[in-house]
Amino acid sequence: MKTTAAMALFAFSAASCVSMGSNADRVAVERALLDYVEAIELGKPALVERSVHPDLHKFGFSKSRTTGEYQRIPMTYERLVEISTEFLEKGYVPANPQHSVEVFEVRDKIASAKLTAFWGVDYMQLAKDEGRWKIVQVLWQTVQ
Repeated sequence: MKTTAAMALFAFSAASCVSMGSNADRVAVERALLDYVEAIELGKPALVERSVHPDLHKFGFSKSRTTGEYQRIPMTYERLVEISTEFLEKGYVPANPQHSVEVFEVRDKIASAKLTAFWGVDYMQLAKDEGRWKIVQVLWQTVQ
């Protein structure tokens, strides 16, 4: 009985290690998310270009301040690059924006993570493309 429990614990531990990816990959995934949020907070579109794949698929839900209803808003890579300067220029970025990153899982070629920022929550999927982690899908919602 003890052997079975020990083997189950070992199998679970081994599976967890495999699914976590290398430490370098986890750091690179986190850096991609930080580049993404800092691009908007600091008005630096080059950070979007570095961390987001041009084939980005992004949409989310923003709550209307007038109706209280959620609206589905799609966003292209090009629009994200524009937003990375517009938000700062238009005063949408708070004085001391706070954000947090949580990396859920990293595999050899794919990863999933969560970003919480001043605008809301983004759930992201990333792919390792030509040796660099890039955000390829984002599903988000404003927090109001």
